[in-house]
Amino acid sequence: MKRLAIIWHSMTGGSKALAEAAASGAANASGVETLLLHADDASPQTLLEADGYIFAFPENLAAISGVMKAFFDRSYYPCLGQIEGRPYALLVCAGSDGSNAVRQAERIATGWRLKRIADSLIVCTHAQTPEEILTPKTISEADLTTAVELGAAMAEGLALGVF
Repeated sequence: MKRLAIIWHSMTGGSKALAEAAASGAANASGVETLLLHADDASPQTLLEADGYIFAFPENLAAISGVMKAFFDRSYYPCLGQIEGRPYALLVCAGSDGSNAVRQAERIATGWRLKRIADSLIVCTHAQTPEEILTPKTISEADLTTAVELGAAMAEGLALGVF
């Protein structure tokens, strides 16, 4: 059985909603176990035991959120040279841009020699004031549907041996 690890961090619920949507899309794939793990609960072993990955996180101060970055930091060297060629995708919830967080995560994935299977989904909430930034986020149905489709595509690709 193939294993898909969806590893997420969220401060205001947006990235969590995207991760859960991806997991719901992946749930229907036959022969694929989907793990939905908060970044604090994921480990290098999680990556070593999975066949593919979806990383979902917010952009904070034009960077990967600290909790997700800490996950990448503690996992990078233990997994280096051991997960090459595995597929991944990114889901990023951002206030205005998201591109720098994507760029940072893609550099990490490049170091691991992972294979990107889709363009990164950046969901822009347009939160610009301190109050808007800290308020719980609601993700549009269109963006949630895109996350569901990404999860389904990743799981089906794993099940069929495409990735």
